[in-house]
Amino acid sequence: MNGKRLLAGSVVLVAGALVLSACAGGSDGGSGDGDVTMTFWHNSTTGPGKAYWDDTVAAFEEANPGVTIDVQSVQNEEMDGKLQTALNSGDAPDIFMARGGGKLADVVSAGQAMDLTSGMTDATKSALGGVLSAFEVDGKVYGVPTAVLPSGIFYSGDAFEAAGVTPPATIEELASVDDAIKGSGIAPIAVGAKDAWPAAHWYYNFALRACAKETMDEAAASREFDDPCWLEAGENLEAFLETEPFNDGFLTTAAQQGAGSSAGLVANRQAAMELMGAWDPGVIASLTPDEKPLPDLLWFPFPEVDGGQGEPGAMMGGVDGYTCWVNAPKECVDFLNFIVEKDNQEAYAEAFVTLPASKEAQSVVTDPALKDVLAAYNEAPYVSVWLDTLYGQNIGNALNVAVVDMFAGQGDAQGIVDAVNDAAAKS
Repeated sequence: MNGKRLLAGSVVLVAGALVLSACAGGSDGGSGDGDVTMTFWHNSTTGPGKAYWDDTVAAFEEANPGVTIDVQSVQNEEMDGKLQTALNSGDAPDIFMARGGGKLADVVSAGQAMDLTSGMTDATKSALGGVLSAFEVDGKVYGVPTAVLPSGIFYSGDAFEAAGVTPPATIEELASVDDAIKGSGIAPIAVGAKDAWPAAHWYYNFALRACAKETMDEAAASREFDDPCWLEAGENLEAFLETEPFNDGFLTTAAQQGAGSSAGLVANRQAAMELMGAWDPGVIASLTPDEKPLPDLLWFPFPEVDGGQGEPGAMMGGVDGYTCWVNAPKECVDFLNFIVEKDNQEAYAEAFVTLPASKEAQSVVTDPALKDVLAAYNEAPYVSVWLDTLYGQNIGNALNVAVVDMFAGQGDAQGIVDAVNDAAAKS
């Protein structure tokens, strides 16, 4: 992975991510004169991911006598809400998940995150390169990334072969592929619209194709949809929805929980494709019958859309990482530097079957689908942060709800534009 700066991640940050109990914020200070306890929230509730964090915390504690980290795993779909409640209560975890963008900028603006700039080691800055910019606000660092997560469409090679199709390059070709796969007896594309953001990712990608880079930069600063391309993106999505590309019951389908989720449908060969970020191979692997990677899982970029102003090859994606509560002990930044070390980033990538944020650790990426994602990422002219992350929680939630309304036949393209602009006016 190169040192690519994320489009709009840094732009909006100068204007911008991506539990629970009474003991949540229970740090013991950080003077170095006694034992220190920190709390840590992450979103890996089972399997190798949870084991990775348990092992990494244990290794840090062993290397730092007197430091204890209380680890709490929170289900991903619950993380944002529970974390916001904890932050607002003034009793937040010392170390918590962040995804940059407007969400992190809002936390910083509220005085809830620690300025980590002086605590970042040269090794950390070198390993992360330009990706660290995703966690900068006004030129200061407020967290470290652990994974870079460009999106695209993950698919079953066996399902494509059975249907006699190949990866499409355009949205029209994708509609034709969908029709062929329907004839083979499975759903073409799975989407977990119950969780809102997976459905919204379709609009984000249509917007990336419809809107020029300059337009996306401007919206990152204003958080308003005042260019015609935002409406065009919604209209293109409406046209695609009319082809009925998704699994039956997609409005009540979860994204990543259980065999009936969108990831589970791909894992159990009931659907051929899913639009998702680069964490998807690991999630799918956890939901196969033998809990092993799907051997024929492959990837292609979101198709190009005729007439748009977006640059070919541009990608939509995110960055997962961690930051420190403003009142965390100084050992918090030591832990963040620790998780970026090469060995820990390699172990992270292997446990989560994903792309590490550290360019020094990318050699461990062997999954065929992820190697294709990595190659496309390195060649992309720019990568935009997820729009709900970019615009912050209030505007992002309004955007996601408006997209789901369209999916449900209760809204339209203009409704998406209006929802964003109305939320921006209130922010």
